[in-house]
Amino acid sequence: MAKMRIWCAASVIAAVAVLSGAVTASAQTISYAQAFDQLAGGCGADINKFCSKVNLGGGRIGACLNQNAAKVSAKCRTTWNEVRASLDRRVGARNVVVQACDADRRRFCPDVVAGDANLIDCLALARRRVSASCNQAITDAGYWDR
Repeated sequence: MAKMRIWCAASVIAAVAVLSGAVTASAQTISYAQAFDQLAGGCGADINKFCSKVNLGGGRIGACLNQNAAKVSAKCRTTWNEVRASLDRRVGARNVVVQACDADRRRFCPDVVAGDANLIDCLALARRRVSASCNQAITDAGYWDR
């Protein structure tokens, strides 16, 4: 049950990131799996202690952590803020990939429609020639590793 709550809390973080809107994507981002691991390590005990009776889903675990911010451990507050910020950057990067890579798409992938799922695959084939800003946006979005 504790693992389930922690997994759902990671889902909450992902939802918070999606709802937060675009932000500048210039720093390293983490994957949702990494966010889960960090959240489990930094907040697992706090989630079990303060949020064990909270129904899962709908952002309730995140709201519970925020509501109990004065009581949760400093480690959890730090972890929660770091994970949220990194996932916000990842979502922001995903929101700007099409714009950041438009010139590269037109140059290297003229037959691929912007927003098409095949765009990343096409750009990956031309990765060494793709602009630095496009490469950075794709990396920050988590579509390929550095």
